[in-house]
Amino acid sequence: MPTHRIGMTLTAIGAAVTVAGAAMYVLPGPGLPFLMLCLLLLVAGIATTVLGRGQGRTPRD
Repeated sequence: MPTHRIGMTLTAIGAAVTVAGAAMYVLPGPGLPFLMLCLLLLVAGIATTVLGRGQGRTPRD
């Protein structure tokens, strides 16, 4: 599986779960720890996508 596809999947899952974490922050539940883990997943997905785009390219001379 290409790196950018893994990053896009992590980003999509992280964004969806971050919304649930924000709701848990207001509603009863472990809001803050869950929200922090969700944001970590979201940032990891974005970083993987951005860093994955640079692989496989040759520098121009």
